[in-house]
Amino acid sequence: MFVRIVKMSFHEEKIFDFLENFESVKEKIRNAEGNRFLELYQDKNDKGVFFTYSYWETEQDLENYRNSELFNTVWDFTKKLFNAKPEAWSVDKLVSLN
Repeated sequence: MFVRIVKMSFHEEKIFDFLENFESVKEKIRNAEGNRFLELYQDKNDKGVFFTYSYWETEQDLENYRNSELFNTVWDFTKKLFNAKPEAWSVDKLVSLN
């Protein structure tokens, strides 16, 4: 399993549109084959900056999602709202303390 982190930055007047759309698709994303966890974070100082954290079973699961109709629909809508190029990382979790 690995973690996918995506940083997205939005025009201030587009934040509501992003959040409204995310609300409508979050369960579908979370239930994509191989997705085990999904969270959305908002930067405390820059309200236009958001991060998604998702846990994926395999890299192929993430690739399958990225090639799905769901991803294409979500991404086509979301990318129109950006004010900067999104950034993404796939990372392995080394330590987790609860």
